[in-house]
Amino acid sequence: MIRVVCLLIGYFFGCFQTSYIYGKCKGIDIRKYGSGNAGTTNSLRVLGKKAGAIVLLGDILKTGLAMTLVRFLFREQYGDILYLLALYAAAGSILGHTFPFYLGFKGGKGIACMAGLVIFFHPYMLLPQALIFFTIFFTTHYVSVGSLVAELVLIAEMVLFGQMGVWGMDQTALNELYLVTTLLALLAFWGHRANIDRLIHKKERKTYLNKKEDK
Repeated sequence: MIRVVCLLIGYFFGCFQTSYIYGKCKGIDIRKYGSGNAGTTNSLRVLGKKAGAIVLLGDILKTGLAMTLVRFLFREQYGDILYLLALYAAAGSILGHTFPFYLGFKGGKGIACMAGLVIFFHPYMLLPQALIFFTIFFTTHYVSVGSLVAELVLIAEMVLFGQMGVWGMDQTALNELYLVTTLLALLAFWGHRANIDRLIHKKERKTYLNKKEDK
């Protein structure tokens, strides 16, 4: 039951659609422009760098706030599985972002929310993720490739640090943590299925931060 509560808390935060709200403030529905995705990359391409930065920050923070709230509420009663509960909160935020009920369950792909998970989960997580994502991005200029590789790295980090005892949980809880992380990665790959198809056919759009026009 506590896991469901954490999922619902995360979902509540995740339903705050930063890109949709920002777009509405600019007089557009971001889902009807560009790729149609209510996320950071599409906001960057359609509305510019400022919009992309605001949307990225908003989506990171909403996941971080959900995780922080869960940790605060359950730190005493469930201290032995607090990392697991924080992960459930992050998963709920990603689900709320991806499937917001008030927008017909059509949201974003949850990558910025996943970044929030990485940043707020544990300090050990951030540096490897950042190095790998930005190396891939600035080498290929494919956001999708960097994002999907980061998902795989996240699974590896969870398992590595879990088996090293960093999460401080028993093996049963660790196995559940690994399973939830893997399911989130699968969700990300499913959300990027069109991107994967375009990559295979060499039609995926590149993103350049210092150019007005993406190729």
